[in-house]
Amino acid sequence: MLHVRNEGGEFEIEVLQLSEMRGPAAVAQTLYRETEASKEARMKLAAERKAMQQYAPVPERRPSKRDRRRIIQFRNGA
Repeated sequence: MLHVRNEGGEFEIEVLQLSEMRGPAAVAQTLYRETEASKEARMKLAAERKAMQQYAPVPERRPSKRDRRRIIQFRNGA
């Protein structure tokens, strides 16, 4: 069993076989299997991320040059 964490999320993978050399992705996918609990957790997290995007504020327009200067001053603490 492997526990993998990357930008895509966290995975629990059961290693079924090892290969002597690197090969195509289609062959590599036959060498492992993701656990059902891991699949369910990833699906739940993906649904939560999708729901959060619906509530993200959408700017009505691009910031003007004056607005950008104020944003930069705010970020720099000036």
